[in-house]
Amino acid sequence: MRGFRKAQILMTGLMVLGIASGVSAQKQAKIPEGVEELALGSKAPAFTLPGTDDKDHSLESVKGEKGTLVIFTCNHCPYAIAYQDRIIALTGEYQKKGIGVVAISSNDAESYVDDSFPMMKERAKDEGFNFPYLYDETQTVALQYGPMVTPHVFLFDSTLTLVYRGRIDDNAKAEEVKERDLNAALTALVSGGAIAVNDTKEFGCSIKWRADVMKAGKAALLSKPEKKTEAGS
Repeated sequence: MRGFRKAQILMTGLMVLGIASGVSAQKQAKIPEGVEELALGSKAPAFTLPGTDDKDHSLESVKGEKGTLVIFTCNHCPYAIAYQDRIIALTGEYQKKGIGVVAISSNDAESYVDDSFPMMKERAKDEGFNFPYLYDETQTVALQYGPMVTPHVFLFDSTLTLVYRGRIDDNAKAEEVKERDLNAALTALVSGGAIAVNDTKEFGCSIKWRADVMKAGKAALLSKPEKKTEAGS
């Protein structure tokens, strides 16, 4: 989605949503019963999901030596589109420093066709994603991590313990960013220092939950063995 088309979609989205620092869809969003944002200090829930590269990727396969960054995002959301280039840049900088990066789309593609797996493949190719872009069709992984918006990030240390969660930075408009929270957390993690701010308020478009997932809730769905997505267990 290069050039004029990308700029047109992004500008339209920014105007409609009125993107600004601190805007959050969490307050308005309806979420399945029992879903909560993964708590700091928690272990990363395992998963195995199909990627846009036609390969399956597990948590074990994407994790980095010094840490792992899990980003919930999607195709259609103007916030997600606004952060694409920044995610690519962060990946380019920190993968070589020992951080594994993976992006996951969990949106209901029946309601949002732009978030379908074929469209994800097209986006990853067009934008030159340098990280695995995975499809959580059953939303089982989202139920476990508890993302509230796109984008919503979860940063884990070398033991896969959650050490930072929330936003990438403080403004979807790149030219107006003042606080690069995720960058600071990544820098501290790879250098062995303490993360000064580890819990920030995410903002973006709400996760688009499937009707059956909304109806059943987290406990009912995760209690069924066939619904689980596990890796290395």
